[in-house]
Amino acid sequence: MAGLRLAVSCILASLCFSSLCAADDVKVFVKGVTSIAKTDDNFICATLDWWPSEKCDYNQCPWGKAGLLNLDLNNKILANAIKAFDPLRIRLGGSLQDQLVYQVGDSIKKFPHFKKRDDGLFGFSEGSLPMGRWDQLNDLFKQTNAKITFGLNALIGKRKSDNSTLWVGEWNSKNARDFMKYTASKGYKIDSYELGNELCASGVSARLEADQYAKDIIQLKEIVKELYPDRETQPRVLGPAGFYDTEWFKTFLEVSGPHAVDGVTHHIYNLGAGVDKTLINKIQDPYFLDEIAETFKDLENVVKEFGPWAGPWVGESGGAYNSGGKDVSHTFVNGFWYLDQLGMTATFNHKVYCRQALIGGNYGLLNTTSFIPNPDYYGALLWHRLMGKTVLATSHFGSPYLRTYTHCSKQKPGITMLIINMSNSTSIDVSVTNDENKYPHNYRMTVNGSNQREEYHLTPKDGNIQSDVVLLNGTPLQLTSSQDIPSLSPKIVDSSSPITVAPDSIVYVTIRDFKAPACA
Repeated sequence: MAGLRLAVSCILASLCFSSLCAADDVKVFVKGVTSIAKTDDNFICATLDWWPSEKCDYNQCPWGKAGLLNLDLNNKILANAIKAFDPLRIRLGGSLQDQLVYQVGDSIKKFPHFKKRDDGLFGFSEGSLPMGRWDQLNDLFKQTNAKITFGLNALIGKRKSDNSTLWVGEWNSKNARDFMKYTASKGYKIDSYELGNELCASGVSARLEADQYAKDIIQLKEIVKELYPDRETQPRVLGPAGFYDTEWFKTFLEVSGPHAVDGVTHHIYNLGAGVDKTLINKIQDPYFLDEIAETFKDLENVVKEFGPWAGPWVGESGGAYNSGGKDVSHTFVNGFWYLDQLGMTATFNHKVYCRQALIGGNYGLLNTTSFIPNPDYYGALLWHRLMGKTVLATSHFGSPYLRTYTHCSKQKPGITMLIINMSNSTSIDVSVTNDENKYPHNYRMTVNGSNQREEYHLTPKDGNIQSDVVLLNGTPLQLTSSQDIPSLSPKIVDSSSPITVAPDSIVYVTIRDFKAPACA
């Protein structure tokens, strides 16, 4: 079925570029008077994981040397890909972080290496982080101006209860404290510390009760305040870094109390298993994509009621779990899910969205072996450069396969709209209306005295939605001869014409003279 749809997509793409494709006229309404949400300045985030090369799923081993302990930190493409965001928020953590100890201090007597182990959490033994490797990682982060979230081991000192997955007891924070003290003494900049990975609610391989986890977070907060007394540079504290459950999250926020946690992180893998043969169909199904909205809304409301001092974050999301889909997660079509998630979570007041992963698995923003950026990398980079933190209500009465999200533009006047056309057969002509504004209802663009707007059209190579090559305004995005990220330049368009959105395409549009008081 997916193969048939792909063949049809390629045929239709060639027809549409020949102007033989059907077109719909859609009016998109943007409410520019007031904002509906705000993100962090650095909403885009990507993860780096601890997985060794032996991490395998479904007879595939897609991690290679992309884990934090074996990644080539001298790779020029990697450095340039991070540097292009200036800054890129990076979360260091993942499934094995609660089996990782730090080679510093005297609280840990043995420093093991990750090895395959059937009775270990996630099929691996404990491992350790040498401080020499931590120094090397921080050299990269300093060189690229990355903003770092570090995920700490939350299970040290705890023991398994009679229940197969519940861990009990107090968190022994000594090794974590020694590591944080070393980090602070070296002057390494840490934006935030996060405690544990997927231990909340029913957990994955292990779980904690909400009240105990809250006590552990309080302890972490006190360590942070002790080691980083300057409030201006003090790292934030994040948690619980797992799957959302209303009662568990409520209890956690109530017990931890005001200002113990600064960001409430949860994980999203709403596309199911990476091996799912219907994965590509789910990504193109707007009704399926909408199902997760209730989770985002519920967490927004719980944080507002029980932890208004904090903000919700998506701390990890790869779409499809177990390393993503081999022929899908690194290709153009995955952007329908990923960029729609960015737009959707922002409307529900989420501050940060961390994509699993920057590199590694099938869902990396960079190719695991060549480091060449995949299509979603460019979609994320354009979001980071164009979409400001103020979110505006956006609606239309057209096809559900048309997704639209609008923010105030980043560091420039006007608005930027993300438009996703998931239809494989219908081109859409979009006109934008300033809804309920004191200014004239239909905008007329004026940029430096000329009626123009800036458009960035992303399409797959040869109309193949499973291509890992993306075109910007018809030109393939490729690294320069010096392995730099290419320039992302807009197409300048006469504003008197509608925004023409081709089938199976993604468009960012910047409208500089859109009169939105919320953006003033």
